[in-house]
Amino acid sequence: MTAAPIATHCPYCSLQCGVHMARRDDGTIELTGRDDPVNRGGLCVKGANAAELLGHPERLTTPLMRHSRTGPLRPVSWDAALDRVATAIRQAGRRHGPDSVGCFGGGGLTNEKAYQLGKFARVALGSRSIDYNGRFCMSSAAAAGTRAFGVDRGLPFPFADIPAADVVLLVGSNPADTMPPAMRFFEEGRDRGAVHVVVDPRRTATAELAHRHLQPVPNTDLSLANGMLHIAIRDGLVDEEYVAARTTGFDAVRRAVRSDWPDRVERTTGIPVAELTGTVHELAAARTAMILTARGVEQHADGTDSTQAWINLALALGLPGRGPGSGWGTVTGQGNGQGGREHGQKADQLPGYRKLADPADRAHVAAVWGVDPDELPAPGVSAYEMLDHLGTAGGVRVLLVAASNPVVSAPNARHVAERLDALDLLVVTDFFLSETAERADVVLPTTQWAEEDGTMTNPEGRVLLRRKAVDPPAGVRSDLEILRGLADRLGKGAHFPTDPLEVYAELGRASAGGAADYAGITAQRLAAGELLHWPCPHPGHPGTPRMFLDSFPTPDGRARFVAVTARRAAERPDADYPYLLTTGRSRSQYQSGTQTRRSPTLLRAEPDPYAELHPELARSLGVADGEHVRLRTRRGSAVVRARHTAGIRRDTVFVPFHWGGAATVNALTSDALDPISRMPEFKTCPVAVEPVDAVSPGPAEQVPAHTAGQRC
Repeated sequence: MTAAPIATHCPYCSLQCGVHMARRDDGTIELTGRDDPVNRGGLCVKGANAAELLGHPERLTTPLMRHSRTGPLRPVSWDAALDRVATAIRQAGRRHGPDSVGCFGGGGLTNEKAYQLGKFARVALGSRSIDYNGRFCMSSAAAAGTRAFGVDRGLPFPFADIPAADVVLLVGSNPADTMPPAMRFFEEGRDRGAVHVVVDPRRTATAELAHRHLQPVPNTDLSLANGMLHIAIRDGLVDEEYVAARTTGFDAVRRAVRSDWPDRVERTTGIPVAELTGTVHELAAARTAMILTARGVEQHADGTDSTQAWINLALALGLPGRGPGSGWGTVTGQGNGQGGREHGQKADQLPGYRKLADPADRAHVAAVWGVDPDELPAPGVSAYEMLDHLGTAGGVRVLLVAASNPVVSAPNARHVAERLDALDLLVVTDFFLSETAERADVVLPTTQWAEEDGTMTNPEGRVLLRRKAVDPPAGVRSDLEILRGLADRLGKGAHFPTDPLEVYAELGRASAGGAADYAGITAQRLAAGELLHWPCPHPGHPGTPRMFLDSFPTPDGRARFVAVTARRAAERPDADYPYLLTTGRSRSQYQSGTQTRRSPTLLRAEPDPYAELHPELARSLGVADGEHVRLRTRRGSAVVRARHTAGIRRDTVFVPFHWGGAATVNALTSDALDPISRMPEFKTCPVAVEPVDAVSPGPAEQVPAHTAGQRC
């Protein structure tokens, strides 16, 4: 027999596919897809095997602590672990000030935990030092969307609108591998005759299904978008009525793209003029059309401007707010990538997209929290800037890392590992011993997704109820309970409830009146099955599945064009580093791999890290398919297997970022930052490729575990 199933959601990507979970009599977990609007019963290989992590033998079930700086992690009681952390927080505060204690969060935390972590930093610690790994994921799209439209919501329309688009331009996005259930929306569109165009340096699974594949040189998206806008202006394709009625700033953009002649753009991007022209004319002639961008556009040191260039094209063609089937959007990636960036994990932000620098925003949130607005700290610095200065004078000395693994996921990752080792105390909350947790002084075991209640927000701004389906192992605590335990020891416990329902209700009050207004999305409405998208200002409001239909949430109600021009990359190929390295996701692994590399099914499907090389490049290097290669950049090297792939550009090497150790590709990536979003340059850096005679990497290619003598 099987117990009655509980309706909840997948723990992985931003789709948050609906699942049913039930425990069989033999103790095993049955997980199946259910009829949620996003997946309609379908699941990808990751979601279908998510239950393999429940009851996993490597699961953390007791706190771990080092009793000396050079000693091993050993089991301790919760009181001993929390007392150690609280003592270190107080000592750092006395010696170095409140900003010397920081928090680094994750885009997979529930809304309640993300909200509470931001509140903990500001109220319990009084610290400005908080940011999260979403800074490495969606921050450029968030900055560009806010600048252009006055608000950041990944998709300002539901996924269900995608099939209604007669033309879809997907730029730097590969949902066929990264979120397969979403492909049904694209398939429905193609079945009724829609034309799909994919822009990607790789011929991905998504590009294989498209009608046209534009394969540009990496990091030339801004030039490509500006060139298309140049053609639209030249050929009279601009929706002048829309531009005049609903936007500002077009004249400056018109002037800025005059020099982006199609033949010049062809030389820069490698895309023939005929392909550029054909794509623009298809978009302009379509009754409905969408431009969707993703990490391939955004994870650059000019990611905000590159995203803006595509928004400019969408605005010139009159797409945002036209109605179902048209618009611009970004396909958010992390599990709670949308909600995780709305409620206070970012260094400059308060719940509901309110700003720490705005006195009225501070006053509103402080009133909800029951504190004086003057007690709230000033805005802090971005994720990489905080990590880059760990353990230094003026930097963070005690760091709490919640549900993140920056030793694998951060740019210039070996440098970040060195900075983590320079801390007075590193605390990690997780349910497995990740590469970052291995380096910690204190590790606190937490509940997993299926073992707790909470809410998530998908890319279309729809709030989802994630229900507890199984009991956690004895000995673990939720992040809410951990924060309460620390807050109690710091004299602030009364501010930190542990019931997710109570925290969510408070989140609603704190977000009320903000750009991401959850006030009307009550837990009762979600439990009753209502599909509710923010903004939803009161319990009688139906929510807002489609934004911008009448106006944009800017002071004058108009969207903003912003003139952007291409600038020289921070690093360019040369004789020593002649190729371009780009990174991304694969079908069977996820994020830093802490979860998926422990799934037997997923590990069998994709056991090894790899580098995609064009067969002609591989032959010129003398590298056979499956042999190991060493990748070198100006920051270090990594060793992976070569995978011959005819669908990649001959000058480009692609490596997924899901592995640590000698295969930590983010140890190679540039730490140049976007001046607006502070997004690091993940997607492009010059690289050398060479065969490896011996499979074993050298010491410089490893990220060592926390051992004697490593910490200063």
